[in-house]
Amino acid sequence: MTEEVVEQRLSQIGHQLPSALEAVGFYVPVLRTGNLVITSGQLPMVGKELMFKGKVGTELHEEQAFHAARMCALNALAQIKKCVGSLDRVTRIVRVEGYVQSAPGFTRQPQVINGASELLIQVFGEAGKHTRIAVGSNELPMNAAVELAIWAEVVD
Repeated sequence: MTEEVVEQRLSQIGHQLPSALEAVGFYVPVLRTGNLVITSGQLPMVGKELMFKGKVGTELHEEQAFHAARMCALNALAQIKKCVGSLDRVTRIVRVEGYVQSAPGFTRQPQVINGASELLIQVFGEAGKHTRIAVGSNELPMNAAVELAIWAEVVD
C-alpha cells in the first residue's frame, strides 16, 4: 500500500492527515523499536487547540467522543508518518490503547474507541485490525475527552 493510497482513503472518508504535533512534556511523541512504532498518547487536537473536552456521559455525548477518538487516531497516524517517512511502510496496526474521560456510570468506552478502530480498518483494510484496550478514566490531560496510543508494525 502506498502513502498515496492511504491518504486517498483518508480523503475519501472525509479526513486529512494533520501535521504531527510536538510533545508537551518530557517524552517523545513517537518511538521506533525494531519493526514496531509506538505513539505516546494523542489527544483530539487541531494544531494547539483541544477540540473535545470534558467527561463523556455528562459534558459530552458518546457521538462527540467517537469523533474525538477518530481525531486522536489521525494524530497518531501523523506521528507514525513523521517517524518512518510514509504510511505505506505500515504493514499492520498491532494495538490501540484508548482512554475515555468518563462520567460516573458511563460504560460505553468500547463504542467510543470504535471511532479510532473503524478509521484504521477503513484506511488499512485487513492490516488495520488490531488488539485493543478501551478504558474509562476519571481525568485525562488538559481535560481531554479521549486519549489514544497506537502500536504499528512497519517495514524498511
